[in-house]
Amino acid sequence: MADPKPESQAESQPGPEAALQAPSSETPSARPAPQRRDPGSASAAPLTPGLIKAEILCVLALSLGAAAVSAAISFLGAVTAPGGLAQQSASLVDPQAAAEWPWLDLSRQVYSLVFAFAPVALVLYLLRRSHQSARTIGFDLRRPGHDLLTGPGLAALIGCGGLAVYVVSWQLGMTVTVRPSTLEEHWWQLPVLILQAVKNGVLEEVIVVGYLMLRLDQLGWSPVRAAVASSVLRAFYHLYQGVGMFFGNLVMGLVFCWFYRRYGRVMPLVIAHSVIDIVAFAGAVYLIGEVSWLPGG
Repeated sequence: MADPKPESQAESQPGPEAALQAPSSETPSARPAPQRRDPGSASAAPLTPGLIKAEILCVLALSLGAAAVSAAISFLGAVTAPGGLAQQSASLVDPQAAAEWPWLDLSRQVYSLVFAFAPVALVLYLLRRSHQSARTIGFDLRRPGHDLLTGPGLAALIGCGGLAVYVVSWQLGMTVTVRPSTLEEHWWQLPVLILQAVKNGVLEEVIVVGYLMLRLDQLGWSPVRAAVASSVLRAFYHLYQGVGMFFGNLVMGLVFCWFYRRYGRVMPLVIAHSVIDIVAFAGAVYLIGEVSWLPGG
């Protein structure tokens, strides 16, 4: 402990030399340092189970959870309509303007595509807020060779099986006639359909597999329980297509969840889903009406 300053030093006032050296009564070193706030201190609250559940509900309410509710309502309307499911139809990509205004249709198609990625941007932001990132769920370009090989392989496996389920269930009256596209023939028709397919792949796999599985893990759910929840959600937002496609997408979801657990990457699933939808949308343009066994001809 420092000794107190003796009173005899009271007369030692700063002289002219000291005054020249210290023109102000308070030296810079004596001034209190400004208080600096940690920019991350306000957002450092831990992710509690309650916050995780609320976050999941908000994300799904803004994206595929709302789609599941809409699909269930559409399904109820289809099964109660005269003629049964096989007499009903569902279109995935429709014109958004009259045929004589193709520029307006294109503008609205691009608008809907751009803002359809908003829930994905929200998910990536929420991951960053919780000190994670797109790399946490494997939504990145670290392994392009692996992703470009396994993605199309998964697409072939799921796509062939899904087509068989669709055709058989349609013949049994368990599925509506799905028309992937009813767009008019314009130069931008195929590019828009390809972008729609990529949008579906990114939106569904990032949210329903990568994000949801990660958050359910953090809630302490078992891998099987989380995979079932993810797959059931996927099946429900495809329910508007009928009972057969509900179960087909349920199986697809289980396979995709297993793959994600095995490799920890969502990017191959995005590629696989995009390839499946590109083939389906292109098939709507070039095959429906030309192939006799394909519904919708």
